[in-house]
Amino acid sequence: MTAHPALPHAQPADVGLCPERTQRLMDVLRREVASGRLPGAVAMVARKGQIALFEAVGQQDPATSKPMQTDSIFRIYSMTKPVVSVAVMMLVERGQLLLSDPVSRWLPEYANQQVATASGLEPVKQEATVQDLLRHTAGLTYEFLGDSAVQRQYAQVKIASRERSNEEFSHTLASVPLMFQPGTVWAYSRATDVLGRLVEVVSGQSLGDFLQSGIFEPLGMVDTGFWVLPEHEHRIAEPFAHDPDGGVPMKVLEPRDVPAMEGGGGGLMSTAMDYTRFLQFLRNRGELNGVRLLGPHTVDYMTADHLGGMPSNGTLLPPGHGFGLGFAVRTALGVSPVPGSVGLYYWGGIAGTTFFVDPALDMYAMLMIQAPNQRDYYRPLFRDLVYAALL
Repeated sequence: MTAHPALPHAQPADVGLCPERTQRLMDVLRREVASGRLPGAVAMVARKGQIALFEAVGQQDPATSKPMQTDSIFRIYSMTKPVVSVAVMMLVERGQLLLSDPVSRWLPEYANQQVATASGLEPVKQEATVQDLLRHTAGLTYEFLGDSAVQRQYAQVKIASRERSNEEFSHTLASVPLMFQPGTVWAYSRATDVLGRLVEVVSGQSLGDFLQSGIFEPLGMVDTGFWVLPEHEHRIAEPFAHDPDGGVPMKVLEPRDVPAMEGGGGGLMSTAMDYTRFLQFLRNRGELNGVRLLGPHTVDYMTADHLGGMPSNGTLLPPGHGFGLGFAVRTALGVSPVPGSVGLYYWGGIAGTTFFVDPALDMYAMLMIQAPNQRDYYRPLFRDLVYAALL
């Protein structure tokens, strides 16, 4: 294993952040921990390529009162998606794949799909492409986002099971009708899990092996993977056993188990510093410490809007946003209830982790928490506090 140089750090004032307001961000997180609503957090803010804030608060494990550490390991769930999207674009850059390829070219189980409509099944008018998978316009859905007939079928076939291989998962998913005609609507979905299988077929490696050799090792992401090794289990961050808002606690992934399915849409565990290295690589437009994994134009292309005003299903994509190849992308300065520049891109995970990259301000930031049912509160709170700190 080669030693990777540490990322540069700076004082907030040196990179255009107000020291008092940067500190206030941490004070608010401490207040939330003290209120009993948040177990703990790791916050990171970087500007001009330098880390200006990197701090842990609260507890890593509320059951044992073990303090949160900056190297605590989190279930990052859907923050897996940008990583797998980068893997797909690496294959595109190698000439092994076209974004216009029908998915069925690589995964024949998706040929001759049908779409569920109010009046029964109808054939697909236009086959889903690799681009459709990357931008969530392939006609797929998530079983936990609603109660339609298709979503109930996802649940019936236990599509969330981690006990089947990526290949078995792909065949199971392909046997269920689509919820929408491909290319007609943005709907957050299991598309990136399908991309995980696509990476395997095109590369000839397991998804975990491809990510390890192609992304994690080159970027120095030493603590990221689909499970946590026994010698690192003492670093796993845990949510509250009982939801502090009185809701039903969400069952979270067990990081100690080695899953059969390496879920491209939500299976990774990682640390704040590992994911910061990934964000710095994106901020650098495809390169970190002299190692280039993507061309700069490719990163610009991934983080552009690929919807062009296509309607979106549900409320996950906020007003004033489109979607690129693996990221939500801000298209308007206003409209959205949180601040950010046009061109900002972001995503998060269902247990509460979140990041954004704002190229216009040369800033990126991330909040690592395990508070599934409070995520819709902490994400905008964090964003507000980061933008308030700008000078």
